[in-house]
Amino acid sequence: MAAFSQLHWSLMNQLGPIGIDKALQTHAVRAFFLAMTLIKPVSCLLAQDVVRLDPTLPYQAERLSPVTYEVDFSVVVTPPYKTKKLCVWLPLPNSDAAQEVTEIKLSSFPIELEPRVAIEPVFGNRFAYFEFNSPQGAQIIRHQFHIKVWELRWHIDPAKIVSVDEWPTSFDRYRQGDAQSVVVDERFRKLLDEIVPQRNSTAQDFRSVMSWVQANFEYDHHDASLRASAEHALEKRRGHCSDYHSFCASLGRILGVPTRVTYGINTFPKNSPSHCKLEAFLPPYGWVSFDVSETQKLVEEIRSSTDIDEAKRTALIDLAQARLAGGFRDNTWFLQTRGTDYDLAPPASKRVPVIRTAHVEADGVPLPDPDPADSSQRTFSWMTMHKYRADRKVTYPFTDRSTLESQDSRTRP
Repeated sequence: MAAFSQLHWSLMNQLGPIGIDKALQTHAVRAFFLAMTLIKPVSCLLAQDVVRLDPTLPYQAERLSPVTYEVDFSVVVTPPYKTKKLCVWLPLPNSDAAQEVTEIKLSSFPIELEPRVAIEPVFGNRFAYFEFNSPQGAQIIRHQFHIKVWELRWHIDPAKIVSVDEWPTSFDRYRQGDAQSVVVDERFRKLLDEIVPQRNSTAQDFRSVMSWVQANFEYDHHDASLRASAEHALEKRRGHCSDYHSFCASLGRILGVPTRVTYGINTFPKNSPSHCKLEAFLPPYGWVSFDVSETQKLVEEIRSSTDIDEAKRTALIDLAQARLAGGFRDNTWFLQTRGTDYDLAPPASKRVPVIRTAHVEADGVPLPDPDPADSSQRTFSWMTMHKYRADRKVTYPFTDRSTLESQDSRTRP
């Protein structure tokens, strides 16, 4: 917009001295810019002059229903016998436009350590690093803090989404495939051509991808990658939330949409507290959050319910899908890490695909991530313990159907 204004006044000043009155000057300038739109796509003008194309742009969403949680989160690690060095990286949530964090205490037991706090430079994720020398038996790392979390709604209007012809290089890490999680290759391009055989608008094509995933994927605690593997999702058509969302991220990048996987914590009793969401940068809305897997589970629950009639069932499903497409992030989840396939800080033995709740290594060898929601697992090298106390009553919007009805009443004229 600044560039537009400068050009506008430059033209007005040049037209003024030759005796053209103000009305004609204005018409001349308007005609000039109309001609420019025939030469240069409007989307490009908007992308460069109106829309902020900046991956660090704060969330541009409506903030609703804040909840403050008192969080008590622990990781209990049992290192292999005679481990010489046990290393634990614990992600620390940052404050941003969606959440405000008040740090209370980081501690460890029985070996008492002062952790090193570091920030990795690619995505800005923050970690508390604990290094135990010759640990004897299990070690507990405890993080106590308060966090205020808002519900976010973007109210996306597909017609307002701007197509960008040339993205700044700062978006490269969100537009190119990586080696471990958000893979982009010919297999994904071929499938995208089947899902979206004829390209339409950015919003419509991206929504088609999310709808296809809901129709063709099965949520599975047993057969999941635990590392946001788009390849696992492509081959198995099943997995955890991260498999769903890394797959959507891969196809989104082929569509030209910057995408990323974000990992965080659900703030209610749950075997595995971690949960991830998909984010896409959709100008002028910036980063927008989508939860494809939880929406799928909610829709399936509504579809199989016997306590509502067909008309109510259809209405609720439509509301769930509209909430997904409009951009929604609940206040029963807070974000811990963004991005995939990066080096920890300080560096681990190798790059990590994602961090779910922690990263643990014994003598330089990563200990496998636990999935306590998988009923087939019986042994774990480490586990989380967690407790959340909210300052008011709050329900999970992906199981509480009444949140869909209240959403309808808020948006109805």
